[in-house]
Amino acid sequence: MIWAIFAAMTGGAIFALLWPLSHGGKAAFADKADAASLYRSQVAEIDRDLARALIGPAEAEAARAEAARRLLRATAGQAAPAGETEPSLRRRRASSALMLSVVPLLALLVYGVYGSPTAPDQPLAARVAKAGLRQDFAVVFARMEAHLAANPGDAKGWSLIAPIYLRQGRYEEAERAYAAAARSGKADAETWAGLGEARTLAASGVVTAAAREAFSEALKQEPGNARSAFYLAVAREQDGDRSGAVAALKQLLASAPAGADWAGMVQAKIDSLEGAPARDAIASLPAEQRDAAIRGMVEGLASRLEAGGGSLEEWTRLIRARTVLGQKEEARAAAAKARERLGQDASALAALDALADELALKEASP
Repeated sequence: MIWAIFAAMTGGAIFALLWPLSHGGKAAFADKADAASLYRSQVAEIDRDLARALIGPAEAEAARAEAARRLLRATAGQAAPAGETEPSLRRRRASSALMLSVVPLLALLVYGVYGSPTAPDQPLAARVAKAGLRQDFAVVFARMEAHLAANPGDAKGWSLIAPIYLRQGRYEEAERAYAAAARSGKADAETWAGLGEARTLAASGVVTAAAREAFSEALKQEPGNARSAFYLAVAREQDGDRSGAVAALKQLLASAPAGADWAGMVQAKIDSLEGAPARDAIASLPAEQRDAAIRGMVEGLASRLEAGGGSLEEWTRLIRARTVLGQKEEARAAAAKARERLGQDASALAALDALADELALKEASP
């Protein structure tokens, strides 16, 4: 059926091109024939006027001569009319046959060389089934969603798809997925913590009452659940208990295992909470005292980072502070030390390079 449609489309396109070419000559010939008939009628009219004595012989002769000249000019091309001679007609028919045959054959030849004429059609379901591990993530994800739509009680499926929603920023869908996982099976601490985080992020970072319930349930099942402890500390800050939030975060940081990837985030939050009162106090000082206090804070941060450790956020804060204070060389030294300390983290190195470009800290090439 598809080949019949293609053939009909090709024939229609070719006929659309050939049709105007096949009718131009006939129109021109018809125009000449009409002109000749008109001039012959004029000659007959002159003869009738002469017979009725409406004009004299001399005037009739002159009118006939003029009509004859016009007749000769109009009929001069009839011996070989353009486009209607037998050779031209044969050429036109040959070109039509050539286009009707060569164009489809050429298209088939190109498709046979570059296309896949022997490959059978295959529905999407069959392609997905055969793809296995090579199939696209989007296809796998679509299959997961379709499976859960048909099997809403699959707790394992919901627990697998919920973190994906969370990473994609689809917080409301992540909340529904975590809730379905908790409702459909025996939810573990990570499921409850994920549900609380999804509810918090869906509320633009506010740890709501429902989110606190989920975090509390996670801590009941796993007292050392870091994610739940962090968000509950943030909740204390939002309630106005800044000192309580700092104490909870320091306790969480003290219990962190060596090399925990979330320790840097917790330390940055502690620094932010502890630095807020100091920033408010510094802002109220006179200009000279304020500058001295700021420089003292920067030097304190530099000394702490020099002693060891430090997250990307802390090194970034130090480098920016050095630059704002006009200490370009110290900022370059801090950037070099940060690269040395964070050399195993490719994303941190990329961020430091971007920061050096932004602050114009890179040395000019000689």
